[in-house]
Amino acid sequence: SFVRVLNFRPEAYHRFLHFFHCTGIDLELLTAAWARLCLVLFRPVEVDSRLICLADGIKAPKEGKKMPAVKSLHQQSASNTKPAYIMGHSFQAISLLVQASGGHVAGVPLASRIHEGVVFSNRDQRTLLDKLVALLLPIAKNLHRKVLLVADAYYASVKVIRPLLKQGHHLLTRAKSNAVAYFPAPTPSQRGKGRPRIYGDKVTLKDLAKDDVAFVSAFSLVYGENNVTLRYRCLDLLWRPVGHLVRFVIVKHPDRGMIFLMCTDLLVPPLLIIQLYSYRFKIELGF
Repeated sequence: SFVRVLNFRPEAYHRFLHFFHCTGIDLELLTAAWARLCLVLFRPVEVDSRLICLADGIKAPKEGKKMPAVKSLHQQSASNTKPAYIMGHSFQAISLLVQASGGHVAGVPLASRIHEGVVFSNRDQRTLLDKLVALLLPIAKNLHRKVLLVADAYYASVKVIRPLLKQGHHLLTRAKSNAVAYFPAPTPSQRGKGRPRIYGDKVTLKDLAKDDVAFVSAFSLVYGENNVTLRYRCLDLLWRPVGHLVRFVIVKHPDRGMIFLMCTDLLVPPLLIIQLYSYRFKIELGF
């Protein structure tokens, strides 16, 4: 692509290969410098002094049969235009949510890596979730800021939440429809023998959504919507994979149906959780 755009002779192709393998270019240092520059060039969106980062994956089809890291990939999509299996590259990307002109927001790409098809050691047993966390944490460390990561339901996993919480970061994601949570155990009037109970009554999010009286009506803060009233219910419940309280928000939208959201930060208001998750689509525009 560089040879074609710069109108070089075909002989320059092999010289460009040496350029990309040059030890004088450190990709991690270059990514850190770009991330710090984004704080200067743009005005990031902040929630309680936390930066908002977006995460997602993309699978790019490739025609080359001998390209490195090209493998058979399965695509999960409701669109009939996408084939079920393709040959291509599987990327995971991190973007920074920034404020644009006119009150709009945008997702500025920070980093993207090929996380499938590249095996440097058979002892590397990391999953895609582990690799995404490994991509995000150095960026947050270079920014010297705490991060609230917004991602889809695929990343609602303990493999993502625990490393983030250990470093002081938080996750906002969509919970699965069959998610199960627990009420905190009631405090006994008299302490008995053994360890006190942690988990109370078990409940499913679908059952909580059936109680219409517990829902609150409010105007939607989702971008692009005017005079739209949605209903939501917010509960702080114990989620067993994490082992402590997580804020769940059940949203009933008049046009888009029902959605379950989950945030590990209990201080974020429910309407702000709904608004921030709606911004997750901004990373798709970056793709």
